[in-house]
Order: sequence, then structure tokens, then C-alpha cells
Amino acid sequence: MALFYLYALLWCLARRGSVRVESADDVLRVFYYDFLRLQKEDVVVVKLTSRELVAVSVNPCPILKFSLLLRVDTRYSCRLVSETVCRRVLKCLNPNLAFTRDYNYIRPYSSGCRERICLRDRPPHAKGGEGFC
Repeated sequence: MALFYLYALLWCLARRGSVRVESADDVLRVFYYDFLRLQKEDVVVVKLTSRELVAVSVNPCPILKFSLLLRVDTRYSCRLVSETVCRRVLKCLNPNLAFTRDYNYIRPYSSGCRERICLRDRPPHAKGGEGFC
């Protein structure tokens, strides 16, 4: 799992200043296909607007495999490992991106893992709070 953290750090450093995500299309291309290295057939796009992407990942997942092997609930392991890394990478791409994972729709309890990424109206640190997607 430490490899995922290290990979994310190196990936972000290598792209610092050269890649910026401005739309949900960019999120799909840069985050899912480039960073996560998923194939198009492994990402079911449920909703795609200029500011929001809802996707279900059905790819072979190493965190799922390790969690099943170690008998750890993916609702815990994915929150601890994957969600932390995903949030950090998305912040690297655009600080206005907000990431949520639906832990009621996650493998092995569902056929895939549903995530929502959207562009906030304003940065999370701006006066007035978190901003809205």
C-alpha cells in the first residue's frame, strides 16, 4: 500500500505545473486513465457534465484483492488507503476538485466502486467555507 502513496507522490511531482484539470472530462482523462491507468472498459460513466463526473470502477483492483486476502472490509481499507491518495492527487490537479466515494456501492458488496468528483464553486480554503459542487 505504501507503493500507492509513493506512486502518487512521484506522479504528481512529474506533472507539477504541466497538467491542470478544468472540467469533468479532464478528470476522466487525467485521473482515471492516466493516473489510475484504467482502461475505458473499466470505467462506467454514470454522469458526466462540465463540472461533475460520477463513475463506477470495475477494474481489477489490488486494494480489493489484498482486502479480501487479509479479510479486511473494503469500506475501511479503501477509505484509509485509496481515498487518501485520490484526494491528494486530485488536489494536485486542481484544488477546487471534490472527491466522494459511495461506501454503500463498493466491491465486494456491489459490482463496482462508485465515485463522484466535481468542481467546487470556490476553493475549500476561501472565505465562506467549502464551496458547493
